[in-house]
Amino acid sequence: MIGSLAGSMAALKAFDTKMQVTSRNIANVSTEEFKKSRATLTEGPGGNVQADVDRIDTPGQIIFQRDGGKVTEKELSNVDLTEEIPEMILTQHGYDANLKAVKTQDEMLGSMLDTLG
Repeated sequence: MIGSLAGSMAALKAFDTKMQVTSRNIANVSTEEFKKSRATLTEGPGGNVQADVDRIDTPGQIIFQRDGGKVTEKELSNVDLTEEIPEMILTQHGYDANLKAVKTQDEMLGSMLDTLG
């Protein structure tokens, strides 16, 4: 039971990291030249879940602006909200599921200790 609790706790930490990455991407959707990151959940040591974060260097949309008679080229963020919002929803559900597993394990351990004590 303790091993499964450790696995659920590792998953909570991984989902927290994933949510932070997605939140940072959304917060910088309007920042020029911002490059998004992506957190991928992988199996870590001992079968636990871990989040690996990678920066995505694809170019953002290019726009042309007129500034005092001079045309300048600017690169926008490569963040796409149609990817980030569903990612955030899935991450929240994964976090909630693991939190429920931790609470259930805590209740089971408490019941077992009450029975033994």
